[in-house]
Amino acid sequence: MAFDVIGYVFIIIAVARVLAEIAERLGYPGFLGEISAGLLLGVVLHDLPREELSLLAELGVFFLMMYAGLELTPEEVRLGGRKSFPIYVVTLATMFFLTLPFTDYQIRTDNFIVAAILAVASAPIVLRLTRFFGQEFLHVALSYAVISEVGALVILYLLINFELHHLSYLEIAFELVKDALFLGAVLGINYVLGIKHRVWIITHLRRLRSDEAVFGLVMILATSLALISEELGLHFSIGAFLVGLMLHSDLMGTRQFERVHTIISGVTYGIFAPIFFAWRGINFETEFSLEVVYFFVVIYLVRILLTTVLVWEKDLKVSLTRAAGIASFGVLGLLVGEVGYSYGVLSEHMYALASLASILGIFVSASIGLIISKIGGSESG
Repeated sequence: MAFDVIGYVFIIIAVARVLAEIAERLGYPGFLGEISAGLLLGVVLHDLPREELSLLAELGVFFLMMYAGLELTPEEVRLGGRKSFPIYVVTLATMFFLTLPFTDYQIRTDNFIVAAILAVASAPIVLRLTRFFGQEFLHVALSYAVISEVGALVILYLLINFELHHLSYLEIAFELVKDALFLGAVLGINYVLGIKHRVWIITHLRRLRSDEAVFGLVMILATSLALISEELGLHFSIGAFLVGLMLHSDLMGTRQFERVHTIISGVTYGIFAPIFFAWRGINFETEFSLEVVYFFVVIYLVRILLTTVLVWEKDLKVSLTRAAGIASFGVLGLLVGEVGYSYGVLSEHMYALASLASILGIFVSASIGLIISKIGGSESG
C-alpha cells in the first residue's frame, strides 16, 4: 500500500510539474498547468488512495498559506487592508446578490458560501501581474487576496457550525468574537516581540547551526497555531498563514528569514503545491449547460467591471490590470466548495457552478494579464 501511495505521488508530481512548465512557457501561472494535470489524471488514474492523497493535499494548503504569509508583513497587511477591505466587502455583497436568482431568490447557506468563493482573489496571479500594479498597489492586491481567502474559510466554518451544531445567532456572534480575539492576540504578541525582543530573537536564531533546526522551530510554531486555529473553529491553514506573517525579516533578521523562505518555498512548490493543485483538478466536478456558462459570464463581467471602478487610476490599462488581479478568483475556492459540499452545506448544483467559475475566472484573468503584457511589450518595442 505504501508503495502504491508513493507511486501515485510520483506520477502526480511529475505530470503536474511538466504541465506547469508548459503553462509557464505560454505565459500562464504554473498552477494552471498543475490543475490541468489533475483534470487529465482524474480521467486516466483509477483506484487512487484517496485518504492518503487528500492528507498530502491538505499539507499543500498548510504550506501555501504559510508561504503567502511570508510574502507579507503585518504592516503591509494593515496598510493594504485599509483599501482592500472595503473593496472586499462591496465585492462579497455584490456576489451574494448575484447568486440569488440561482437559488430561486431563497437565502440559503449556498448563497453565502458561493459568494465567498466568487469574491476570492488568486495570490499567484496577483504576483504575476506585479509589474503592472506598481509596488504600492501590490500590497493592496495581496492584502485583498489574503483577506478574501481567510474570509472564505471563516464563512465556511461558521456556516458548518451553524448547520451541523445548530448554533444560535448569539453563539455565532460569540464564535466571531472568539476568532477576532485569537487573530488580535497573535498579531499583538508579534508586535510586542518585534518591539521588545527582536535583538534577543535574532541573536539566538543565529546560534542555530543548521537550516534544519531553523525549519524545525518554524514547523513547531506553525503546527501549534494551526492546531489552535482548528480548535477554535477556524481552518488550520489560518494558523499557518499567521506564522508566515509573523516571521518577517525585521523580527528574524534578514539572513534567517532568507533561510526560512528558501526552505519553505522549495518544500511548497517542489512537493506539496503540485499535489494540492493537481488534487483539486482530480476532484473537480461541474456540469456543462447554458445556465453554467451564463452564470460565469454574468459573474465575471460584473466583478471585473465593479473592481475596475473601485480601483480606477485614470488609466484604463492600469485599472483593468489591477481589476484582473483582484478578480482572479482562486484555487482556494475549489477547496472551500469541496469542503462545503462534503459537509452538506453547499448543494451539488451550486458547488458545480462555483467550481467552474473559479477555474474559468483564474484562466480569464491570467489571459487578460497576458494580453496586456503583450500589448505593453509591443508598445515599448
